[in-house]
Amino acid sequence: MTTTTLAVLVPLLPFLGAVAGLLLGRTAPGFVRPLAVLPTLTAFVLAVLVAVRQGGDAAIDAATELTPTGSVPVYLALHIDGFAALVAVLVGLVASCVQIYSTGYLRDDPRYPSYAALVSLFTSAMLLVVYSGDLIVLLVGWEVMGICSYFLVGHYWETPEARAASLKAFLVTKLGDVPFLIGLFALATDAGSFRITRVLDTVAHGGLDHPTVIALLLLAGVAGKSAQFPLHTWLPDAMAGPTPVSALIHAATMVAAGVYFIARLLPVFEASAAAMVVMAVMAAITMTGSGLAALAQDDIKRVLAYSTIGQLGYMTGALAVGDRGAAVFHLLSHGAFKALLFLAAGMVIHAAGTNSLAAMSRMSGLRDRVPDAYWTMTVALLALAAIPPFSGFFSKESVLGAAEHVTAGPTGHVPAATGWIVLVAGLLTAFLTAAYATRLWLLAFRGHGAQAPDHGRQPLTMTVVLWVLAVPSLALGGLAYRTLPDWFDGNDLAPTLTTSVLGTGVALIGGLVTYAAWRHLTGLAARVPLGAVAAHPGGDAGQVEAEAIATHAPAYGDVASAPDPADPGRLLLGPLHRHAAVGFHLDAVYTALFVRPVLAGASLVRFLDREVVETYVRGAGVLPRWLGAAVRRAQTGNVQTYVSALLAGTVVLAVAAVLVATGA
Repeated sequence: MTTTTLAVLVPLLPFLGAVAGLLLGRTAPGFVRPLAVLPTLTAFVLAVLVAVRQGGDAAIDAATELTPTGSVPVYLALHIDGFAALVAVLVGLVASCVQIYSTGYLRDDPRYPSYAALVSLFTSAMLLVVYSGDLIVLLVGWEVMGICSYFLVGHYWETPEARAASLKAFLVTKLGDVPFLIGLFALATDAGSFRITRVLDTVAHGGLDHPTVIALLLLAGVAGKSAQFPLHTWLPDAMAGPTPVSALIHAATMVAAGVYFIARLLPVFEASAAAMVVMAVMAAITMTGSGLAALAQDDIKRVLAYSTIGQLGYMTGALAVGDRGAAVFHLLSHGAFKALLFLAAGMVIHAAGTNSLAAMSRMSGLRDRVPDAYWTMTVALLALAAIPPFSGFFSKESVLGAAEHVTAGPTGHVPAATGWIVLVAGLLTAFLTAAYATRLWLLAFRGHGAQAPDHGRQPLTMTVVLWVLAVPSLALGGLAYRTLPDWFDGNDLAPTLTTSVLGTGVALIGGLVTYAAWRHLTGLAARVPLGAVAAHPGGDAGQVEAEAIATHAPAYGDVASAPDPADPGRLLLGPLHRHAAVGFHLDAVYTALFVRPVLAGASLVRFLDREVVETYVRGAGVLPRWLGAAVRRAQTGNVQTYVSALLAGTVVLAVAAVLVATGA
């Protein structure tokens, strides 16, 4: 079988699995789980084969005209370079792990068939984005992911939080998609084609007439999809969806699509120095702001959500300094350990009966209840904090090294100031990342108080997935920069000495400062006495999470919502804490600038429609109604009356005729 055929099957198999799962969900429920797991797992294996055959060499290109559209036709095209091959492997791995994990996590959920089908469709759409060689076909996958995110985030639609989060995710990403669509058409107009290869060839020969406008329009869509400032606010709220959905969206699909899109079309952005500076500033604000916000969150999944925003900021920063190898390297590394963090968090939430870190800090023995989640989450947090030799160290330091290289002098269209912006923000974010990772670990697994509830061992399908993802979280970084340089444009991905020392140093300081603050506060704080912990006998983890979303802390009631006096985040942030906890009020700003004016406009339109337009419509019927009433009164049914009226009318007409004749 040719490589092209294998590549076509990679996105096609999950799509067929989604269709079959929807059709057979009610009539043959026994086939739902195999149809969810097997097509996705097979697509992962085929993606590995495609990557092996591609081998980091020349890109694999194939195309057939999909439909003639005049001067700019649309092609069903493949363009698989080293980046695409590796990202497809990541998507297949994480999606397979999520589907396997979900069979245990949502084993009693009545809506599991539709959930599994949507996950498969989501996976297919992302793989289409990765392999597509035509911008219009890429746009199809891009938009299908937005639709799937709406349904998956709103899976627990009974809760108002899930309904609001799904609408917010859809609307905010669509807000970025409008300029993104305009930018795609402007790019195709300048290049004369939607084919990615022809677009890149046009850029190489200086054929773009409006590079800055096009780059900024495309960047708006990327900011929405990859949750970059200022369109990042939907991602923390998307935690209202099931934890496996969070793992899929945050690790391998949707948010990774924007970064991957820039990496694929990086020459388009490099054609404008202004666009690169804007990208660097956007990445810097995203990194530092999300790090501060993560340090103030109480919900364990919101901590991880802000963490994702910050790591995406790292990737965008690497692209802003013109190094797509470092960006995709961190995308791959982050995909493994972030999927592991979310799936392990799902087990912790099930064991604790709550999402609240404050509640978890008031129970003891939680790490003994979920030992697999404890150990694998520890590995993932060390990778997130970029502690050597875990994978996050190598990929994050490659980003900082790329920024350091640019600070020595401008490279192409990338000014030296861009390198300084990314480097300084990256080092500050390394400190904050280690701080909130340490805080999460301490509050979740080093709590004191009532004994954590015992739910028994988790299903094997859930625990095995955690250990599978722990392997790349531990080993991917060291292997990648030694064995895969050809896949990353031949760039040397080894971290430099300066950035390694600085990055690791500030990370260690961040972790140690947070630990010292926690020890100090623990010694001072009086522990809040708790009664018996309410257990959740029976039921799957997904049901427990749905209850946790609805009530935030079903096991602890009002006590869980109380601030933890030993929370080091409060001490480290000081007066910034209350602002960081609500995302620096950006949602309030959007409400004032957009939501309230739109609602006011809607109220005005409703008033005009009901009180003005409908008044005219009703008035238009009043006169005919009055005339009809008058005529109806004349219809008495008396023949004498009719004859009398006829004679009287005749007399009046005769008199009128005489008068007219006399006057003439």
